[in-house]
Amino acid sequence: MRVAIVTESFLPQVNGVTNSVCRTVEHLAARGHEVVVLAPGPGPLSYAGRPVLRLPATPLPGYRSFRVGLPARRMVTAALRAFSPDVVHLASPALLGWAAMEAARRWALPTVAVFQTDLVGFAGRYGLPASERLWPLLRRVHAAADLTLVPSSATLSRLSELGFPRLALWPRGVDGERFSPRHRDEELRRRLAPGGEVLVGYVGRLSRDKRVGLLAEVARLRGARLVVVGDGPELSRLRRRIPGAVFLGQLSGERLSRVFASIDVFVHTGADETFCQSVQEALASGVPVVAPAAGGPLDLVRDGRNGLLYAPDSVRELRVAAGRLIHNPGLRSRLADAARSGVVARTWTVVNDRLLEHYRDVISPAAAPVAPGSGARRVPPPRSGGRALVPSSR
Repeated sequence: MRVAIVTESFLPQVNGVTNSVCRTVEHLAARGHEVVVLAPGPGPLSYAGRPVLRLPATPLPGYRSFRVGLPARRMVTAALRAFSPDVVHLASPALLGWAAMEAARRWALPTVAVFQTDLVGFAGRYGLPASERLWPLLRRVHAAADLTLVPSSATLSRLSELGFPRLALWPRGVDGERFSPRHRDEELRRRLAPGGEVLVGYVGRLSRDKRVGLLAEVARLRGARLVVVGDGPELSRLRRRIPGAVFLGQLSGERLSRVFASIDVFVHTGADETFCQSVQEALASGVPVVAPAAGGPLDLVRDGRNGLLYAPDSVRELRVAAGRLIHNPGLRSRLADAARSGVVARTWTVVNDRLLEHYRDVISPAAAPVAPGSGARRVPPPRSGGRALVPSSR
């Protein structure tokens, strides 16, 4: 197949959207498919041997390190016409994604949109006006797609209630070799906790939408040493609020694997997660998780079995849940033993082979039955019989 991926975020930005797009491009390239990535802002011009076309972007007010793609309609249209894709993959579509959707509709190209970022929750955390008005706009974008993929059952239910059509579940994979208990490093543990404290870790963006200020509540618990991995606009504020925490910056590769496997408890504070990859990576590393009982973590954390859930808006429940694991080594060990088994079979290969099936469904929907209970709705008939770029009459 020829797949055009239009993404609202890509390298050098590191986040959930970028991660899933990178894994998708790697998988498509390994399977011999042709791919082009359309991404906002400056950055690498190729990835996994496939071209990346950079498009105009502007810094987000209040979060200037995050660049927002602009609706460069002429550039997007020209790129899609030149590449002539079989399917257009829209990763967390917003302004750039809408421009690509309009071009795809004009040229009768099958489209798969991925709902991955809770933009309404994101806008609300930053106090942006009229954040709730984003829902009709997002519904309009996704209603124009042949299929919308969502990463968790909670997100699928919410979008269905809001009237988003043609939904199907597409979770995220995890690299069970990269994230594994075998990377546990006792020397690293001694350096991070010279007093023998219980290591409590957070890995992710340090931004207001992740509610990272709540980490200060965990850091105050007796016998805990907080380890923070990541970067973002809240870093300086967190350093001032939690002077006793260890800030390791943004890590990748072997260093990230060792930190994940060497902590004792993983704490997540964001309450607007459509999936939450860092929770899955912690579980694969054999680490019990404390996470809010909302969104994506509900598919990953089994309360009392591989972690503990807390009411998203209750600081007290967060402290109690984290305290239970910090002060009860028996419970912590029992949950750690069960952490990996629930996620390790969900490899990126398995997950992305499922994505290829979704592509095929929208390219040739007549031969694509919908499995009972899959959460998918039947895809409409194709808009064209092939890849010839003939303008649609709509």
